[in-house]
Amino acid sequence: MSDNAYEPAEIEAGRLLFAGDVSFVLGARAMSQIPTGDIPEIAFAGRSNVGKSSLMNALTGRKQLARISNTPGRTREVNFFNAGGRLMLADLPGYGYAKVSKSEVEAWTRLIEDYLRGRVQLRRCCLLIDARHGLKDSDRTAMKMMDQAAQNYQIVLTKCDKIKPGPLKKLLEATSAELAKHGAAHPVIMCTSSRDNAGIAELRAELAKLAE
Repeated sequence: MSDNAYEPAEIEAGRLLFAGDVSFVLGARAMSQIPTGDIPEIAFAGRSNVGKSSLMNALTGRKQLARISNTPGRTREVNFFNAGGRLMLADLPGYGYAKVSKSEVEAWTRLIEDYLRGRVQLRRCCLLIDARHGLKDSDRTAMKMMDQAAQNYQIVLTKCDKIKPGPLKKLLEATSAELAKHGAAHPVIMCTSSRDNAGIAELRAELAKLAE
C-alpha cells in the first residue's frame, strides 16, 4: 500500500533489520538525557492517537515494544529504541493532546524543536497521518517546524484499512500536492495499516536504506 515499488532484495533487507534485536534504551524529557552516539536515527511523530505505537510494534513484529494507549498524550518523553546497533528509533510525544497543561505542551514542544535542530544523526522523521482525517492544522504546524529545522520528513499514512481505495487515492493526490510546497518533505508517501500489516514491509524497506 505504498505509492512506490520496492525490489525483493530491499524488502528482505528491511525484514532482516527489524527482525533482529530491538531494545528500549531510555525515555528523555530533556536534551541532556538524549543518548549520544552516531547510529543513524529515525524519528516517529504525529498527532495523539494517530497510531505511532501500533506502527512501531508492527514494524518490529513485537506486541509491546511501544505501549498502545487510547489516552491522548500518554507518551510524554522521547523514547529511544536500538535496532541491532544499526538504527535508532525515536518515538516523539504526540501533539494535539487535550488533557495536559499548557506548560507541559510548551515544554514538549521546546524539546522536540531542539531535538529536530540539534540531532546530527537524525536521517528522517516519519510524520504519521491518520488516513481517515488527512492533514490537520496541527500536522501543518509540525511540517513547518521541520521545514524550519531543515529536517527531512516523510508522510506515513496510518489506518489505511479503514478508508476505501477511491478516497485513499484522492487523499494521496491532495497530500502530494501539498507536500510539493515543502522543501524538507520527502516526495514518497507511505500507506500503512498496523491491523493487517499492509505497507509495513515497504516501510521497513524504506527505513532500512537509511541504516546503510
